[in-house]
Amino acid sequence: AIVYTNRVKEAFPGVPVIIGGLEASLRRFAHYDYWDDKVRHSILIDSGADLLIYGMGENQIVEIADKLNSGVPVSEITDVDGTCYLSKTIPEKCFACHSYNEVKSDKKKYAESFMIQYKNQAPFSGNIVIQPHYDKYVVQNKPAKPLTTREMDRVYSLPYAGTYHPMYEKFGGIPAIEEVKFSLTSSRGCFGNCSFCALAFHQGRIISSRSQKSLIKEAEKLVWDPDFKGYIHDVGGPTANFRKPSCKKQGEKGSCPKRQCLFPVPCENLEVDHKEYAELLRKLAEIPKVKKVFVRSGIRYDYLIYDKNDILVALLVLVFAAFLILWRMDVIMAYPETVFSEGEVVESPAQDEDPSGEEG
Repeated sequence: AIVYTNRVKEAFPGVPVIIGGLEASLRRFAHYDYWDDKVRHSILIDSGADLLIYGMGENQIVEIADKLNSGVPVSEITDVDGTCYLSKTIPEKCFACHSYNEVKSDKKKYAESFMIQYKNQAPFSGNIVIQPHYDKYVVQNKPAKPLTTREMDRVYSLPYAGTYHPMYEKFGGIPAIEEVKFSLTSSRGCFGNCSFCALAFHQGRIISSRSQKSLIKEAEKLVWDPDFKGYIHDVGGPTANFRKPSCKKQGEKGSCPKRQCLFPVPCENLEVDHKEYAELLRKLAEIPKVKKVFVRSGIRYDYLIYDKNDILVALLVLVFAAFLILWRMDVIMAYPETVFSEGEVVESPAQDEDPSGEEG
């Protein structure tokens, strides 16, 4: 993003450049860069972009486009939720992180700044957050609201090509497309909140999901692809069996800023039910030309085990065990060879012979 933005600025001076996506989301504040082994500026500083969209960004894109189309200069677009911009003044009612110069040399201040950012990540309770960078401030507006099911369905009904650009054909295509070409995105967001995962910092902790009708319609289109062999490779998202918000409160007040849904113990308000997801998988498997439906994006077992529908839990455990057995069948069948060396014969003692070798 840094290189491309700078080149676009050189080629088209004065044209607004707005960056977004996973890289922009995770680098919107001062951040540690693994490759450089140092703390870098906000990507807004290094790229020279005019505006940054964090999160998935569909509603932000439309709102920004409408403003630009009506003649609002990009420098004045400072009120869109889910965006960041540079400013020389501090907005009212905001939380301030330690400056770039402080966090790059002090790990404790880096951690404190990240905690401020994290606590203001929830759409319903998040506040404006700023971080000084020399004589400017990186300003993060409040997070955008997650999409409703109707909005998700609309996004996924658009006429996407579903493959890579034709220019890559001369290079043999892009092999990575094979992993996702026949997969269905059923949800986004994750309330699992693993410490090692940055997903919640990009998609948030509130689940947004598509309707069964939307997913079935997409699957019915997939079966007519010349490369389709009858297998839907995945039906999921960050966590496949998260198909709805963790509790009713999340839909009204957002995720709790100081509590987690599953750790260290499940929240008393946690709602666990896989019936709708199991029904979805069954309906997809019944579509003509579909042979099998797989789930490859991950099942949260620390969530699944609290489902009161014991039959579903038992079924999933059995299916998981069967896959493990099939996956390791070659090792299982070769087990005797791993115990005894090649050519070694071990004779069992006679029926009337004492195995210890001692006489009666």
